[in-house]
Amino acid sequence: MSATTAPSRARTGRRGALGWIALVMALALVALVGGSLVYGGYQRRAVLDPDSAGPDGTRALVRVLEQQGVRVTIARDRAAAARALAAPDATLVMRDAPMLSDAALRDLAARARHTVLVEPRSRALDVLMNGSSLGGIARDEAVAPACEVPAARRAGDARATELLVPGIGVTGCYPVDGEFALLTRERDGRTVTALDGLAVLTNAALPLDGDAALAIGVLGQSETLVWYVPSPSDADEGTAAPTLAELTPSWVTPSILLLLTAALAAAIWRGRRFGPLVTERLPVTVRANETTEGRARLYAASGDAAHALGELRRAARVRLGRLLGLAAHAPAVDVADAVADRLRADRFVVRGILVDDIPRTDRELVAAADRLRDLEASVRAAVRTEGTTR
Repeated sequence: MSATTAPSRARTGRRGALGWIALVMALALVALVGGSLVYGGYQRRAVLDPDSAGPDGTRALVRVLEQQGVRVTIARDRAAAARALAAPDATLVMRDAPMLSDAALRDLAARARHTVLVEPRSRALDVLMNGSSLGGIARDEAVAPACEVPAARRAGDARATELLVPGIGVTGCYPVDGEFALLTRERDGRTVTALDGLAVLTNAALPLDGDAALAIGVLGQSETLVWYVPSPSDADEGTAAPTLAELTPSWVTPSILLLLTAALAAAIWRGRRFGPLVTERLPVTVRANETTEGRARLYAASGDAAHALGELRRAARVRLGRLLGLAAHAPAVDVADAVADRLRADRFVVRGILVDDIPRTDRELVAAADRLRDLEASVRAAVRTEGTTR
């Protein structure tokens, strides 16, 4: 081994090692960023979440209630909510819980003295508020209470967006076109209230009009407030929709893993090694005149005189445009007009030579090619003459 070969191979080995290190670092970076995004997605609080300080969160309302002496308990599953509601005279606040059955909704509401639905949907309204339902959407503006509910009467005007239709025995407040922004039902000393939480309770909506007073009046009816945030795991056994893993046959997951492993092994096996690019010699070199002659024979064999003349015209227009100082992609008509101006010739005749005339026979093709050659020669002579005169 020569003295010059050893350092060269050492440099190549170092470059290969550095390439593999860069690949590993890149994969680690992708995994780190992906994990951060996934973890951040899990950590991101939902709308109307009592721990969220975002515009659609409700942490500001929770802090105000705590300052008013209300003990707020945040329950993030059904079991925790049931345990927290063991205290007498408690208020339950919950958003829509589609995973709960009708019986589960009734059971949870029966544990509380006051129940507040802050994101009501048709099923919960029908089950807990005696056949009430969703209505239309109102303009985001303040509305007078127009009812005798104490919390609404003390709050005065408040925002109304999502409207509700009351059922039998249900009182409506903040009317808009026959529908209401707040519904209340009282029975046996227990109350169920429904309102659009996004329009009244959120951090962004709380300072508007009488929203804060209405929120405190509805949610602060007792010393204990249980804010229930529904979880998908709260579904009753047998009522939850089957997951993708449950619907997938058992052989699918091992097959996917096997295919991914095979693809990774093939990528490593067939991947280009790290190092300098290698120039490969072509097996044969074709001269330009042979290519031109071959294309000419193809044109002759096809008998397409118009196409052959079009190729000649295209090349001639490029050369003429270069002689006359035109743009490389100047239209054919502009080249013809510039040639006519330089030669002081008839525009229609020049356009016929460079653009319009269509040969139908080989004889006409030869004549057109001769006119094209003579025109180019005349332009070259005119340009050369002007350069000599200057």
